[in-house]
Amino acid sequence: MSASLETAAPEAVMQGLRRVAIDPVSRVEGHGKVTILLDAQNHVQQVRLHIVEFRGFEKFIEGRPYWEVPVMVQRLCGICPVSHHLAASKAFDRVVGALPITPSAEKIRRLMHYGQVMQSHALHFFYLASPDLLFGFDSELNRRNIVGVAQAHPDIARKGVLLRKFGQEVIRATAGKRVHGTGSVPGGVNKHVSLEDRALLQRDVKQMMAWAQDAVAIAKQLHAQNPVLYDGFGAFRSNMLSLVRADGALDLYDGQLRVRDVAGKIIFDGVSDQGYLDLIEEEVKPWTYMKFPFLKSLGAELGWYRVGPLARLQNCDFIPSPLAEVQRREFIDWGRGEPVQATLAYHWARMVELLHCVEVIQELLDDPDILCGELMAIGPRQHSSQAGAGRRRGVGVIEAPRGTLIHHYEVGDDDLVKMCNLIVSTTHNNQAMNEAVRSVARQYLSGRELTEGLLNHIEVAIRAYDPCLSCATHALGQMPLDVALVGSTGELIDRVVRSQQGEFTHNPGPPVSQPA
Repeated sequence: MSASLETAAPEAVMQGLRRVAIDPVSRVEGHGKVTILLDAQNHVQQVRLHIVEFRGFEKFIEGRPYWEVPVMVQRLCGICPVSHHLAASKAFDRVVGALPITPSAEKIRRLMHYGQVMQSHALHFFYLASPDLLFGFDSELNRRNIVGVAQAHPDIARKGVLLRKFGQEVIRATAGKRVHGTGSVPGGVNKHVSLEDRALLQRDVKQMMAWAQDAVAIAKQLHAQNPVLYDGFGAFRSNMLSLVRADGALDLYDGQLRVRDVAGKIIFDGVSDQGYLDLIEEEVKPWTYMKFPFLKSLGAELGWYRVGPLARLQNCDFIPSPLAEVQRREFIDWGRGEPVQATLAYHWARMVELLHCVEVIQELLDDPDILCGELMAIGPRQHSSQAGAGRRRGVGVIEAPRGTLIHHYEVGDDDLVKMCNLIVSTTHNNQAMNEAVRSVARQYLSGRELTEGLLNHIEVAIRAYDPCLSCATHALGQMPLDVALVGSTGELIDRVVRSQQGEFTHNPGPPVSQPA
């Protein structure tokens, strides 16, 4: 993390405010910054999380053959590529009319996905979040990293590294590679799990089960040691959205959309993933490249929500694996009859899910269908009546490590993608992350002399959501853009600025941070 005092925006200068920027936010995937506007007494007037990189996946996928897309979209992210891989495949299962896929294909996909969620949760908790949780938010900066954890808590670090390694091996066995594999294709999968790979995974899965239970115990212990902090840090009331199985169970691969309100009451249930556009709308703001989804029926002001482990554990009725369900009930009890709304509770919920993933992986490894059986369900190509003549439509929704992930495609008669819309987990959590940093800034920073440790409190709130900022950098319509050409010695050679209204200005002056 680097923090700096920057020249405030003109409107802020008129109000006598100064701006503090945390740029970049550290120990997250992708690039983002936080800006804080302070008055003369250091009271917080405004806090915003900016996503400052732009990637145009939704546009350059257009015109590509549909069968290339499940591999292409993995390049959105090196942390959760399997989630994009499978969400795209699920969408194109519908496009080619290959539903349902075969039992072998679904079980291999599930194994791949639960390995993905397991390794991602282990990576986040042990590598990225644990330095803050174990050493304190304002501890020595050079100590707050995985190396510091390994030196002070070698047993914890070792378990984290090997839990993640096991999840990656599950991905390799099902997708062909640990990162950016090709195992899932429209209509099924392209390989079985080999006997050798199954034996290797079965050899270690019991140890992973024990370590996953240890991970839950660590998260619970951190809450018990400082309940005031873990209940109050960045806490706010929000709606919660996730997939659930038809019987209300937690399901990370498939299901129907369910939403609970701020009091925990179900307000939408059994919503087909194909009808997500009837439920969700997105808002664009000029100061970030990440959109703001909200529930249409409640409007932008009241309809924003959270996704991910905190939402999933409270949105479902039960977890369909015994050890994790016991831990889920204990987590729910922490709320004393109310939804658990604390930002740092994400870590506890995440470790309960990690345990669930290991239980599911163990069960699937014992299933003979992953070793043999039909891999592909080839059906007739079908035109969706919803898409109109000459187009086929498919929506794939999956619960990625960070929350609900939506892939939506339309394909023409030439088999080329005509339209792509992606709403990723971190985008769903955009408003929630802004609420969290605003709450923490006002609670811990307002009126105080700023230090690196205090500013790290802001980053801790963001990291709790385990954001994947690269995945979330999409735009709708005209967005502001600032392009500067700088020479080898640092001099400004040329600069072009496009405003939000689409107007271009050539070489108007020295470059500024964008978006502001």
